[in-house]
Amino acid sequence: MTIPHSKPDSLSFSLHGAAQAVAAVGRGVALPQALAQIFAKTSATPQARGAIQDISYQCLRHMGRAEALLNAMTTKQTEPEVLHGLLCCALALLSDPDETGDNARYNTFTLVDQAVTAAASDPDMAHAKGMVNAVLRRFLREREALMKSAAGTQMARWSYPNWWIDRMRSAYPQDWEAILDAGNVAPPLTLRVNRRKTTVDNYLALLSAQGIDARRIGPGAVRLAQPVPVQRIPGFEDGLVSVQDAAAQHAASLLDLQDGMRVLDACAAPGGKSCHILESADVALLALDSDERRLQRIEENLQRLQLRATLQAGDASLQDWWDGKFFDRILADVPCTASGIVRRHPDIRWLRRKGDTTQLASISAQILDNLWQMLRPDGKLLFVTCSLWPQESEAQAAAFALRNNATRLPAPGQLLPTANAEQDHDGLFYALFQKTVL
Repeated sequence: MTIPHSKPDSLSFSLHGAAQAVAAVGRGVALPQALAQIFAKTSATPQARGAIQDISYQCLRHMGRAEALLNAMTTKQTEPEVLHGLLCCALALLSDPDETGDNARYNTFTLVDQAVTAAASDPDMAHAKGMVNAVLRRFLREREALMKSAAGTQMARWSYPNWWIDRMRSAYPQDWEAILDAGNVAPPLTLRVNRRKTTVDNYLALLSAQGIDARRIGPGAVRLAQPVPVQRIPGFEDGLVSVQDAAAQHAASLLDLQDGMRVLDACAAPGGKSCHILESADVALLALDSDERRLQRIEENLQRLQLRATLQAGDASLQDWWDGKFFDRILADVPCTASGIVRRHPDIRWLRRKGDTTQLASISAQILDNLWQMLRPDGKLLFVTCSLWPQESEAQAAAFALRNNATRLPAPGQLLPTANAEQDHDGLFYALFQKTVL
């Protein structure tokens, strides 16, 4: 959809695009898919696409606060959905001191003006341009009182659904506040150095020579001080590095890979861990995913890194794709609620429902039990999940070990999401099992 009278490089255009994305999430569409649909229908420039994405992500990280402020200033439901999305996008930015002001990205009055322009340019919202102007200007006049009032509710304070907050408090009584706060911080750009092609020290020197500040945060992990577009990452197209969170980089080393092994990466797309496995040892890798379309993402990564694997479409909970030959190592990165990666995917908190944990844990248990039958005696299976809920992580691991008489080996267990100078990674869980030799 092209917005009449809005230039593709204007802030009003970007606000309108972000409002559409936020409205789509409200209808149950994942944010990446919502953005892809918007980009396919608009004349957005690369710069505008970046702004639309940034604003929509910011809004969803602070949606609880934005909706609390909106509810305090309006007495009825804002319709259509895109109008509600527009107001939430604007309020999320206006209420963030890091986003507005003389030295920040947005001038407050310019932001209000451009939000009004976005409403006026859309036939479905034009009737409400006066309301948009009134609501946003009222916020600027009464900011302190409105912010204080909004902070009185936990959903506004933390910007998660109430059930999510309550569950986090119960699961992590000492750490729940830090975990929720970490989920509201934009993630860093962390790279995995391909040590088949270079060393971490050499790559850091390459970054320094190009004026990019970075530091080592793991055996092969490098974190950039400031994110840059992928196309500007030195050596990316040549396969020197891949984008991968520091916590996700534990998988390959935990598998204890040796040249010549037969390895399965179940639920493999988009292929980050598959490629890391192949960078670590000369193994025969089968990358499995239930969605044949997602296998293309794996193939693209393999080609960029000049690596080879066998790609197979199949359901990891079934055996109709298996050739009957045992695997030496199996990586089971099973489906989950993804509660540990909400800073990268802030829409997850608004898309998930309280009962999803039980349903996904049941599916994951079926996958783990099925894959265990494909592991050779004395082989190792690594169970990975990006969930923070014990039902999907530690409780799942303990129940699996009991059902299958599996020997549990040392592994990190639950890694909580962090956002500080020393550690900055997502929340993942690792459990490693070895099959007993009969």
